[in-house]
Amino acid sequence: MASQPEPPLSSSPTGTDSAAPGSGAPKPAPGLLRSSGVVGLMTLLSRVLGLVRDMVVARYFGAGTGADAFFVAFKIPNFLRRLFAEGAFSQAFVPVLSSYREQGDITEVRRLVNAVAGSLGLVLLGVTVVAMIGSPLLTAVFAPGFVDETVKFGLASDMLRITFPYLLLISLTAFAGAILNSYDRFAVPAFTPVLLNLAMIAAAIWLAPLMAEPIMALAWGVFIAGALQLFFQLPFLMRLGLLPRPKVDYRHEGVRRILTLMTPALFGVSVSQINLLLDTVLASFLQTGSVSWLYYSDRLSELPLGVFGIAIATVILPSLSRKHASASAEQFAATLDWAVRAVLLIGVPAALALALLAEPLLATLFGYGEVTPRDLAMSAQSLRAYSAGLVAFMLIKVLAPGFFARQDTRTPVKIGIIAMVANMVFNLLLIVPLAHAGLALATSLSAWLNGGLLWRGLKREQAWRSQPGWPVFLLRLLAANGALAAVILWLVGPAARWLTMSGSERALAMAGLVGAGVVAYFAVLALVGVRIRHFRIR
Repeated sequence: MASQPEPPLSSSPTGTDSAAPGSGAPKPAPGLLRSSGVVGLMTLLSRVLGLVRDMVVARYFGAGTGADAFFVAFKIPNFLRRLFAEGAFSQAFVPVLSSYREQGDITEVRRLVNAVAGSLGLVLLGVTVVAMIGSPLLTAVFAPGFVDETVKFGLASDMLRITFPYLLLISLTAFAGAILNSYDRFAVPAFTPVLLNLAMIAAAIWLAPLMAEPIMALAWGVFIAGALQLFFQLPFLMRLGLLPRPKVDYRHEGVRRILTLMTPALFGVSVSQINLLLDTVLASFLQTGSVSWLYYSDRLSELPLGVFGIAIATVILPSLSRKHASASAEQFAATLDWAVRAVLLIGVPAALALALLAEPLLATLFGYGEVTPRDLAMSAQSLRAYSAGLVAFMLIKVLAPGFFARQDTRTPVKIGIIAMVANMVFNLLLIVPLAHAGLALATSLSAWLNGGLLWRGLKREQAWRSQPGWPVFLLRLLAANGALAAVILWLVGPAARWLTMSGSERALAMAGLVGAGVVAYFAVLALVGVRIRHFRIR
């Protein structure tokens, strides 16, 4: 297999290489692999701290009434953040900003930034005030199963009043991050979520003991984190000369274009998040602990999705937008092909490892304090179900920008509606026999439908065209994943054994197991001819 011709991913889709020193040529943009690595590294730091945060929350609050109430109060603004700020808004704003950069001057860019800041901020402020006033109604809508449980419903409603302003703060943070990403300043926005995790960890450890209702400390931690994240990015915008001076101007041509693109994108970009929220709604009717089991398993599946899938998507959207603005169809297709291969290279082994290591991973991270062995077993069921859709979740993240970069938001929304309806059907079919795990499996199945339809649409419009080398790449991937599975199954041992270990023993055993799997996977990739240069692209 090593003798097969190499795929042409090492070539630059721009057709240019780095300028020689002293040549006077403009400095090229950083390579996509390097930029994805920077974002992935920062995101990895954030996700590791996120796991630490969840370990702290699990240790102090377990999976009982208070934890269920907080996860609902946190999930509502967090869901809207992903749907609106990091979803529809970013996907609409970045292509428009990129076109202004390509076709206009810095004065026009500043006017756009100021108009968007003022218009966006006013809408978000209004939504936040209304949501805080109507928090019981929102709780009833998003967790109807809590209505008959007075204590749980009251806690969730009270915490929602504190957590909902996070949407305002984090949406403005996403706006600032989108500007930085458009100018290839990827590290700062990728590092910013670290502050959320640090704030929540501090709230759980030091603020909770001071409060009459300890779980309320987590809600205040979320609010504080939103403010920290926004103010952290402002100096970097100032350095670019793009610190906004908000001006409400809905007549601005760029604002109108963004609003036009956002309306359908609200569904198209974040269907997976809508599906996860539907899981929470239905899980609120199941036995106590179901919401928490889904939360802990979702958090683990989000680790590879955030570190690699979202990292690649973050990097390619500005690149695809610029290529579309400059009418570089071949480079556009080559970039999408690169993104799909990169997702498969990381996503397939990550999904396989999560499925095979569900109980040991959950025991290592969350099996302490108030968390019971039954909680771990139940969370493992939903983790395996989520892992079945991990590759699909990642593909959605990199395929959807293929539409948004071309300012086509209608096609993804049509596909998103189909996937959302399918998810509800799958939920109804699977919730009775599989309970909370059925909800997770339904989300995975609908993600595959979503990803498949996105891929078919891009291929039909010739926005994505298969580059040479796919059969060889897939065979190499199959060999490496086979080696990974063999090593894990050989070393993991029975799940019950992990529950008898101390925390340090679990951590050391898991580190050794993961290390052995990573070495086996990449060693086999190297043996069959995969090289880093195959994935270098500017």
